Amino acid sequence: QVQLVESGGGLVQAGGSLRLSCAASGRTFSSYAMGWFRQAPGKEREFVAAISRSGGNTYYTDSVKGRFTISRDNAKNTVYLQMNSLKPEDTAVYYCAADWTLNGVTIRTTPGEYDYWGQGTQVTVSS
Repeated sequence: QVQLVESGGGLVQAGGSLRLSCAASGRTFSSYAMGWFRQAPGKEREFVAAISRSGGNTYYTDSVKGRFTISRDNAKNTVYLQMNSLKPEDTAVYYCAADWTLNGVTIRTTPGEYDYWGQGTQVTVSS
């Protein structure tokens, strides 16, 4: 069992930055690839970024490439999402999720493939 708690959301003007954190419970954090997803009102949950167990592989959806950076600190059981040059269309509830994987390189982008989810943190970008 893994429990995930997100923090760091808030209200920011367009062009600003936020850093989201996701703290995981348990001693097996390094066995999970981690992902960030977001869901805007009236829309489906969508993939944002993911990082492999070791942190060696990362993957981003096209709309955030060059602006967002995912990272992890396995010693602190925490995954981060640094968000720069924020746009109003980035407004959503952001969720972190854990995906148990057999190897250190796998990254998945489908929500249904993730095993555990946090409660979400609101990010609002004003124009």
